[in-house]
Amino acid sequence: MTVQLGLGTYRCPDVERAAALAAAHAADWIDTAPNYDRGRAEAALFQVLGDNPQIKVSTKVGFVPRLLRDRAVKDGVLTGAEADSGHNLTAAYVAWQIERSWRALGRVPDVVFLHNPEHHCEPHRIRERLYIAFAALEEACAHRLIHAYGVATWNGFSHGVFNVPLLVDLATRAGGPQHHLRAVQLPLSVVKLSAIAEALDGGGVLAEAQAAGLDVFASAPLHGGEVPKLVTPELAELIRPGSSPMQAGLAVVASAPGVRRVLLSTGNTGHWTDAAATVNGQQLSEAVMRRVVDVLGT
Repeated sequence: MTVQLGLGTYRCPDVERAAALAAAHAADWIDTAPNYDRGRAEAALFQVLGDNPQIKVSTKVGFVPRLLRDRAVKDGVLTGAEADSGHNLTAAYVAWQIERSWRALGRVPDVVFLHNPEHHCEPHRIRERLYIAFAALEEACAHRLIHAYGVATWNGFSHGVFNVPLLVDLATRAGGPQHHLRAVQLPLSVVKLSAIAEALDGGGVLAEAQAAGLDVFASAPLHGGEVPKLVTPELAELIRPGSSPMQAGLAVVASAPGVRRVLLSTGNTGHWTDAAATVNGQQLSEAVMRRVVDVLGT
């Protein structure tokens, strides 16, 4: 499987600049969300996406940006209490946010991720929440407001709140055998190695996603800048001789079974070119990956 480097806009201080940089270096994907950059990230991508129709874009629904809370209440899609909670996945809000997203982006999103659907959700209610949201997303697909959807989570898989078979089952219930569930997004790094370790043994979320034909988007591959501090020069040399700690950390994520895209948040040209060369380079062997897990644990 060919792994691609995409731009993740979560931690970008200047989203438009980072997107222009990614476009100039042949990135094929930009990932964003309505609540990124204090609610301005989607609009910041409008010009770059318009100038680069070859780049695909994913956004999210779930968190309620502060800038939009009053508008959501005024439009009748959320109550005041729902807006103040900061997160919502009711059918009305999902449909409302999708329409706002494609207007802000200037195009139909290629994928809309449910953003941390486990957020403030009691475990026994997660099935209902997911099904309602999936049904709304299938409706959006039917009206060509989005092309596909997925689930982006920080803890949902690692905490056992849901798994890929459950997501596929609910998507099939919502959209039939030809449902539009296409991807999952989760943090993968040398700080969060559990999913990678499980995949090396043929199990866990990455293996389940592969079996279901879902693309895996790896978010936070540098774990907010912690990875270059964690990876010693000796470990970097073990992972890939001649690599910097950053490059070594990215190589591990890009070599994880089932990963389709690695999302990096950067507006730095040097960081982007180094990362692209690493992600697009030869994958690490299983033996090296297992040594990394042995050294760092899960």
